[in-house]
Amino acid sequence: MTDKVLVTGVSGFIGGHLAAALLRRGYAVRGSVRSPSRIGEVRDAMAAAGVGSADLDIHRLDLLSDRGWAEAAEGCRYVLHVASPFVLEKPKDPADLIRPAVEGATRAVTAALDAGAERVVMTSALATMQFARAPKGHLYTEADRTDPDDPRLNAYTVSKIRAERAALEIARRRGASDRLALINPGAVIGPLLTDDPGTSITAIQQIMSGALPMIPDLRLPWVDVRDVADVHIAAMSATGAGGRRTIIATDPMSLIDVAQVIRERLPQARHKLPARAMPTWLTWLASAFVPQLRDNRWLIGQKQRFDRTPAETLLGRPLRPIPEAIAATGHSLAERRLI
Repeated sequence: MTDKVLVTGVSGFIGGHLAAALLRRGYAVRGSVRSPSRIGEVRDAMAAAGVGSADLDIHRLDLLSDRGWAEAAEGCRYVLHVASPFVLEKPKDPADLIRPAVEGATRAVTAALDAGAERVVMTSALATMQFARAPKGHLYTEADRTDPDDPRLNAYTVSKIRAERAALEIARRRGASDRLALINPGAVIGPLLTDDPGTSITAIQQIMSGALPMIPDLRLPWVDVRDVADVHIAAMSATGAGGRRTIIATDPMSLIDVAQVIRERLPQARHKLPARAMPTWLTWLASAFVPQLRDNRWLIGQKQRFDRTPAETLLGRPLRPIPEAIAATGHSLAERRLI
């Protein structure tokens, strides 16, 4: 009998790649969307990924409602909770992000454990470790924890911390810590399956479209979405993945270096690329006026290091080179006329 996997947020960038990778491996997939209007988009995404959708059924779930969660998890050997709110601009009320993230994690983990799922794998974020206070040169590991009460954090980071902690507490309280695995990706990029570029890809889209007059010295821990999908799938059954947080990210690469990769690998995009790089001091100055820079001040000029060994152990190979992921992202944006 084919194993069934529930993937929440299947219409999203990571969720779509996860569903495609699972179908490619012979699993049956039950995906969730918040709006039925996106069901056709999900099936188109599977076609774009080169997989059939005969073994894909889609349920409607809302992070803020109990309706349908028990039925969606029923009969699923594994549950992959990917759905989470994300906005590019800081919301007026942080609860607009925090509440659905926490309630969604609570509903997903509870439904999975109630249904007898062998493991629930939840997409968290590197941000839950990345902004822990640490000395210069520190190697960030799963032991690092960002303080959610740090006043410098944006609402997105707090939402991921609170959601992660809620999931861990439910699993602990029910004596099922080894049935929960947390995956903590950095800035996720890679080939697109739909015209929705996702959040991290927006930075590359802005560089390629000429929207930035200068390139800020913002350094992000990039990771290929195909690696993120593969790590989630490996964590469904790997003994060592249960009860832990797994970083999947590379050491940060600046947007300046990203632009150089695009210049070398996508010569057709050169004419739109910003001609100048914004020095670190000017990036800091600009962050006082540009909301996206202000919310990411900790990433300006930073040279952080992350322990990706557990993720590569799960994969059984190194992470894909980031220049390859950048090129795949750029080609997708160009092919879909999104730049």
